[in-house]
Amino acid sequence: MKPMAHLGVGIGWRPEIADAVDRLDGLDWVEVVAENICPGHLPEALRRLRERGTRIVPHGVSLGLGGADRPDPEKLAALGERAVALGAPLVTEHIAFVRTSSPLLEAGHLLPVPRTRDALDVLCENVRIAQDALPVPLALENIAALFSWPGEEMTEGQFLTELVERTGVRLLIDVANLHTNRVNRGEDPAAVLDAIPLEALAYVHVAGGVERDGVWHDTHAHPVPPVVLDLLAELRSRVEPAGVLLERDDDFPPEAELAGELAAIREVVTAGRTAAQAGPGPSAPKPAPQPETGAQAGAGAGGQAGEGARTRVALGQAALLSALVAGTPVPEGFDRARIRVQARALAAKRADVVAKVAPELPGILGGRTPYRTAFLTYAKHRPMTAGYRRDALDFAEHLLIQDLPADPAARRRLTAWWRERAGARPPRRIVRWARTLVGRAA
Repeated sequence: MKPMAHLGVGIGWRPEIADAVDRLDGLDWVEVVAENICPGHLPEALRRLRERGTRIVPHGVSLGLGGADRPDPEKLAALGERAVALGAPLVTEHIAFVRTSSPLLEAGHLLPVPRTRDALDVLCENVRIAQDALPVPLALENIAALFSWPGEEMTEGQFLTELVERTGVRLLIDVANLHTNRVNRGEDPAAVLDAIPLEALAYVHVAGGVERDGVWHDTHAHPVPPVVLDLLAELRSRVEPAGVLLERDDDFPPEAELAGELAAIREVVTAGRTAAQAGPGPSAPKPAPQPETGAQAGAGAGGQAGEGARTRVALGQAALLSALVAGTPVPEGFDRARIRVQARALAAKRADVVAKVAPELPGILGGRTPYRTAFLTYAKHRPMTAGYRRDALDFAEHLLIQDLPADPAARRRLTAWWRERAGARPPRRIVRWARTLVGRAA
């Protein structure tokens, strides 16, 4: 594993703060959500950053490498295209599952994988497949979770360490996620940092969140709290990260506040560097795992995941995701209260994202509150099976089938909106009636 190229201090690029990012002093690099850009039509603000020599790293959210299915070749190709278009030194993704194929369900969120031998075997094979397909090295991020899986066989540190040893993949450590898992799952962040191979560290994420009723929500919409900066300092006392990045995805603050958060992050990193120079330095890192591509990693320990392992992982993930988004019973061993919290959070996120990709809908339905009420009612009985844009169309069709909204003018506007995007006529009354009967029978 080659030493990671120096990145410095950066920020997650989002269209809402593109102008502010363009003006931030001392910004070294940015990260962009890979699925939100098109390689042939990069936003002008991103093109300017690249022309200035600012490094841009694509960060994927939809591969689902922790899922029971092998990675989708089209999604892998799309992620690789974005890496090439941006001239990126690496791409990043998550140790998570996001969907199941039987039944076909989409979480719309990063969900934790069980820390079991079966899940690790599946993840390692999926990572090797991804490494073979991608034109640059891959790094994987630890995720935040609201709940734990029953019957886990490894700690977080053991799971991540064996993943690196078997695949040579790099790690993207999110210290905010370490704090989230301390609150929600009782995990010790220092124990995780002590256990994982920090020589495989690609870079670090820092983000804000909020605690409600004893649950920490990793919102990316709140300021970075001191406790997360303390964890960054804890990590910095062990290793100098090649890069540290501030994530903000919603409720964007004024430019001065963003600059202040970046300054606080830079201060922690710089203070750690000064302390290391003043005293005895950290012990020399252990030799890092060598493979960085699936072709190299495939000959290593572990071999391929057996189909039995994939089947067992698939059954467990399908039962959990169905409970979260389709209202089926919670599988045995899970904390039912936490699963209810997660289910509500998934539905609320789904409503918010659909409103972003289809901003006309709240206006047609009379405002944010009537929209959310209607969407959450719909979501209870209609799990997402494709992306958010398809979900918006399905929601609109669901309303039209029921002759909603009640206001004729609003219903005409919704019909016109649906027709323009679906490229078809809304269902006729007899079709609506038949679908309603089928839905009731189901």
